[in-house]
Amino acid sequence: MGIQGLMSYVMEHQEFFVDLQLRNTDVVIDGNNLYHRLYFDSDLDMRHGGDYNSFTDIICKFFEALILCNIQPYVVLDGGCDASDKKLITIKERAREKIQAAHSLSCGGRGSVLPLLVREVFKQILTKLQVPFVQSFSEADRDIVSLANHLNCPVLTLDSDFCIFDLKAGYCPLNYFQWRNLCTCKDSKDCYIPARCFSLERFCKHFSNMNKSLLPLFAVMNGNDYINLPAIEKFFSKVHLPIGSSQQKGRKHTRIQGLLNWLSRFADPAEAVENVLTYLKKHEKEETRQFLSTFMEEYEPSSVNLKDFFQHGIYEAEEAKKLELPQWILTALAKGLLAPFISDALVLRRTILHAQVENMQRPSAHSTALPIRQVIYRLLLNVSQHSLSTSPGKQPTRSAPVFHEFDRIQKALKKSLVQVAALSEKCCDQYSLATLNEVSMSDRQLFFLETLGVTASMLEPIPCLLKLPMAVTCYWAQHSEPKIKLPHMKALLLGVVFGELDKILHSSDSEVPHLEINKIVYEQFLEWGKKSPKEAFELDTAHIFCQWQCCLQMGLYLNQLLCTPLPEPDLTRLYNGTLVHRLHHQLKSGPTPENLLSTSPRMYQLYCNMVHVVKDAMPLGFFQKKSKSQRKKNKHAT
Repeated sequence: MGIQGLMSYVMEHQEFFVDLQLRNTDVVIDGNNLYHRLYFDSDLDMRHGGDYNSFTDIICKFFEALILCNIQPYVVLDGGCDASDKKLITIKERAREKIQAAHSLSCGGRGSVLPLLVREVFKQILTKLQVPFVQSFSEADRDIVSLANHLNCPVLTLDSDFCIFDLKAGYCPLNYFQWRNLCTCKDSKDCYIPARCFSLERFCKHFSNMNKSLLPLFAVMNGNDYINLPAIEKFFSKVHLPIGSSQQKGRKHTRIQGLLNWLSRFADPAEAVENVLTYLKKHEKEETRQFLSTFMEEYEPSSVNLKDFFQHGIYEAEEAKKLELPQWILTALAKGLLAPFISDALVLRRTILHAQVENMQRPSAHSTALPIRQVIYRLLLNVSQHSLSTSPGKQPTRSAPVFHEFDRIQKALKKSLVQVAALSEKCCDQYSLATLNEVSMSDRQLFFLETLGVTASMLEPIPCLLKLPMAVTCYWAQHSEPKIKLPHMKALLLGVVFGELDKILHSSDSEVPHLEINKIVYEQFLEWGKKSPKEAFELDTAHIFCQWQCCLQMGLYLNQLLCTPLPEPDLTRLYNGTLVHRLHHQLKSGPTPENLLSTSPRMYQLYCNMVHVVKDAMPLGFFQKKSKSQRKKNKHAT
């Protein structure tokens, strides 16, 4: 959620905060807020598709700081959208804003766009560090409040809604959480993190000892992500709000202070609501009363006890129970083994595809992965093939079930209808959603590889953890538009090899062969991976690499839905956007990166194997440059 202008308002009033020395405590972390803030506040790449290795290092340092201070984190991630889809208007508006931000970045301007795979990378880091985390069924705010009050510990986020929730141990805004500035207690020598905690008591005291039960009404009336009721604006146009003596910065802050002063006159929400209704016409009153009552409930702690999940690995959500989904799906969603994309498609038959920094004049990079999404949608339907009105070997007819997708067309957000993939009746029976987790591993693997157009034998030379990204790379090479060229493919695979080098050089195995040569190669690749403001940004190159990330994202989601027939790759070192773009630039002018890598036999062999796999998946001569005479011949032929 988020209340318009409230966070900046409270930040101007330091008297609402209490200084803390955070140590020897539990803390509940708003996971989505954390990875957004750490990525955006760390000057990490956004134009080239993200630098996941640098992001990984920052997240690791964050949790290392918590460990040093004996702080036990519990991370809660948002799930899919609410089954009522009441936040759709806001979600679409934010999607439009991200498209504009992506366009600005593509033109060299400013903007904040989260790279496509950040959430998946974040989950992998949490797993490696053994940080306990859970994924809520829908938006996590109320579940976070419930868990924090069960544990009697503070919440770490930067969401203004937590100024409204009644938290026993308070709310620590991330921008006041100085995890990079560890201090030591003078007496015990314990480490602590300087922090500031928002005090609901101090806040209410400032407004004539206001009853804190009135705050949810304030939030709904002032406007959060859900609110869009003309009658509320009519109230503001008629009422005289007592602003007080202090001067406020801007209209939003004036309204916040005036509304809080006005509400502080009333003993409880019921009395305040009745006074609000006196400013409205008779036919508006009942609808507004119901509206205010419904949305004020959003600020009550949820009935979900996530403490059960962290103790027993399972929890019950009323919202999920009503939908009667298979238990294995609910468990996988709670553990974050299935993404919110899957939840939205399953519950709402609607998905929103995230904007990237790409060529806005071309079709969305997500178009490349459409056939994979169509297979995912078909698996999620959980209906018989007979209901699809299709014949074997033919595409579904217009009467076939469809899913709604929101994606960009140029710089606008548009909704399109997507028909599900056609599968044979035998296949549909075998891959019924209720028993999908019981299908044999070999069958699920075959299904996955066939969807991506590769075979197990093609991937034999590739290490286990790289088989999925290599299958995706073959699919991408065949479906990308504009068509990829050899330097695109080689730059991408050299970037993968750099990730493998990085893992080797940071492993505890001191007996790794060719270590010294690896270090020389590694240092040069690091140099190439540094930001170069002078180098021109190639928009079509960015577009092509965005397509690869879209394919990888959907490949991951399909693999997860099939209960991981292929091991999930280590995303934390798989793609470094700045490096891949620089390597592409280098390869266009010569084979320098390949020549350098050849001094490290083990890594060079891996690279050659990957190049051969992709070339074998493509039509003969696909990557060969055409001579001038061939180009003329083709031109005359057309």
